[in-house]
Amino acid sequence: MNLQKTVRSSLVKQVVEQLAQCIEAGDWKVGERIPPEPDLVEQLGVSRNTLREAVQALIHTGMLEARQGDGTYVRSSSEFGAAMNRRLQRSAVFEILEVRYGLEREVARLAAQRRTTQDLANIREKLEQAYQLFQDPDAYTQADVAFHMAIVEATKNSVMIDLYKHMTESILYSVNSTLDLSGLMETQFKTHTELVEAIADQDQDAAENAVCNLIEASKSALSIVIQYGGTQ
Repeated sequence: MNLQKTVRSSLVKQVVEQLAQCIEAGDWKVGERIPPEPDLVEQLGVSRNTLREAVQALIHTGMLEARQGDGTYVRSSSEFGAAMNRRLQRSAVFEILEVRYGLEREVARLAAQRRTTQDLANIREKLEQAYQLFQDPDAYTQADVAFHMAIVEATKNSVMIDLYKHMTESILYSVNSTLDLSGLMETQFKTHTELVEAIADQDQDAAENAVCNLIEASKSALSIVIQYGGTQ
């Protein structure tokens, strides 16, 4: 996206809108550092103070994050996502699992109903990638979320896709919090396979059941840890 010089009076607002557009369009992706201040000043044709006010406004919304001595990074792809992340960061893992339980049951049913051959190939590919990363917990967690995102995309429901996408950070947190619990990864592999086969067969009931088994296993394992003073 080419940034344009501002021409009207409300410079800060215009700069905020242009920076937000770069983020929402994916030109600046979540986790990436935005261009340095001198480059943005030159492209936008505004003063450093105007740019800094605009950046500070986006930091306040949660779309950007300033890291001392390292620059400013994209934290969320939209204001909606930023607001959701702020809310979910105050939630317990159990609450996040309960939200996943409700959301992913419907996701599973819609994916089984609406998936295309291409969707199914993508879902299988993401599952295989997760399997290959079994020994690397951090990489596996990322691959697990990508696997579930592929299923969400198969629903063809844009609101559901956006909702899940913006919940990703908190979903990563809930996955990480339960990943090392005894026997849970084996259960995940089993239920993931069952879920994919149900989607392949377009069996909505079986797909929902697989998701229920996965979330219930996570909640049960987490309950044991909490009982003995572990993760909250």
